[in-house]
Amino acid sequence: QEQLVESGGGLVQPGESLRLSCVASGVISSPPMMGWFRQAAGKEREFIASMTLFGHTNYADSVKGRFTVSRDNAKKTVYLQMNSLRPEDTAVYYCNAAHSVSTYTSNPYWGQGTQVTVSE
Repeated sequence: QEQLVESGGGLVQPGESLRLSCVASGVISSPPMMGWFRQAAGKEREFIASMTLFGHTNYADSVKGRFTVSRDNAKKTVYLQMNSLRPEDTAVYYCNAAHSVSTYTSNPYWGQGTQVTVSE
């Protein structure tokens, strides 16, 4: 069974940074597609960023220029560097992955989430 485990969330002040990590296990190789979603209280889950095995990235407009997704394929890990954090970034951040790019939308698997709180 493939699994994803996120870490790195926490409480920070506006303008500060966090780096989230997500490690895949139970997979033969690093997942072809890995990415990040977030869900704020009372809001729907929203796409944040994704990255293919070979380096193609996508970003939501809300985080473009502030967040950076990266991967270490040898470690089967995807990262989310979060800079210039704002209170509206407060959410549970979920890592997800898929066995192919084509199944990322329809059938990803998910991590348990890690809380990010941006507050004075």
